[in-house]
Amino acid sequence: MRVLRSIVLVCWGLCGAVAPGCRASERPVMAESPPVVTQAPAKVAEPVAQWGAWRGPLGTGFSPDATPPLTWGPQSNVQWSLPVNGQGHSSPVVWDKTIFITTAVAHGELLPRPLPERVGAHNNVAPSSRMRFEIWAVSLGDGSVRWKRTLRDEQPHEGAHETGSWASASCATDGEVLIVPFGSRGLFALSLDGERLWETDLGDMFTKHGHGEGSSPLLVGELVITQWDHEEGSFLVALDKRSGVERWRTARREVTSWASPIAVEVDGVLQVITAATGRVRGQAALTGDAIWEAGGLSNNVVASPVASEGRLFVGSSYEVRSMFAVSLSGAKGDITGSEHVLWKRTRDTPYVASPILAQGRMCFLRHLSAMMTCVDPATGVAQWGPKKLPGLRRVFSSPVGAPGRTYVTSQEGVTVVLGSGPQFQVLATNRLDEGATASPALVGDVFVMRTERALYALREQKTP
Repeated sequence: MRVLRSIVLVCWGLCGAVAPGCRASERPVMAESPPVVTQAPAKVAEPVAQWGAWRGPLGTGFSPDATPPLTWGPQSNVQWSLPVNGQGHSSPVVWDKTIFITTAVAHGELLPRPLPERVGAHNNVAPSSRMRFEIWAVSLGDGSVRWKRTLRDEQPHEGAHETGSWASASCATDGEVLIVPFGSRGLFALSLDGERLWETDLGDMFTKHGHGEGSSPLLVGELVITQWDHEEGSFLVALDKRSGVERWRTARREVTSWASPIAVEVDGVLQVITAATGRVRGQAALTGDAIWEAGGLSNNVVASPVASEGRLFVGSSYEVRSMFAVSLSGAKGDITGSEHVLWKRTRDTPYVASPILAQGRMCFLRHLSAMMTCVDPATGVAQWGPKKLPGLRRVFSSPVGAPGRTYVTSQEGVTVVLGSGPQFQVLATNRLDEGATASPALVGDVFVMRTERALYALREQKTP
């Protein structure tokens, strides 16, 4: 079994006799004599070395090939920074030296609220004007804007929570297409050069308390899968990544959730796994058919599940604190309370930030706080924690990691770097003096960080 997030080694490895989906330029050339080479072949980006979706190449928050810096500050190890107009909490995604981010830029005259607030609305910000919903492509090397596109220009029909934004869902790319999610404003597919390929309108979301939208799309194989959970008719839908044609759609007995789907191969079948109000479910990726489900989650599920080595991990903490592990092989029907549920926790469980699963452990934060716990994935037994991370207060950004290190960034823009050993170890505490909600991306030796005002490439600067 293995987690599949964008396209992980579907046709990027050895194409052999030309696997379906392989590019013509990758086909082996059979000839009696060596062909004359007039130009070096283009180097194909390795998916595992990219950050093609918001939880990275493995869907777990971990990049096995990354070597990001240990320390930085406003005046140290900043390769470049780029001011970003508007507001957006979507995380940067990176493919082949290009960073993709979305933003919503308010402009024009003040307008009346388009719809009454939802029942129970609180701590929201009203959409008081039209907004340009933009996608930016930025050079990883020097921070220059390669291209920028406005995909929609309108006034949102609903507000967003004061800690959220109208551009909170992250893009996804496999190196062939770029999927740009703007929720109720549309789902768009672009080439990596910014050419619009297709778009679709899935309707208007009406979210709980009017708190806004945030689930990111899953790009796997030839499908784009979107989890559309809201108060007025939820569904899971799969679209053809090349045409936008709908391949399947299943209705969901759900209200609003903000978690993003993942894909896992189980017993030779690719499953889409979704966490939402009350339950986690596995469905066949190619057809949408239900395979298994398990109860035990809370309302308002935000953290996305993670999986590895045949085990799935899911957690929530709104009103009810719950986290559990599922053995996926052979799971069928309702497995609540069965032997497939390997362990449970009812304390210190995550809310907004998703867990990180890597290096023999799973780590997660307590609700919105900077209290972290790391457990043995097989047993759920704590290796350490809960421990207070120094210098951090509230955390919305999900932890990310590279070999030997785990990075946790607070809403205040402070990042703590932890060691990966069995004991709690703080390696560094870094400050940029700018608030941060988006989860970072790790590519090569660069730590890509989005703050409330700018995009940063943090890299160890060589001494002349």
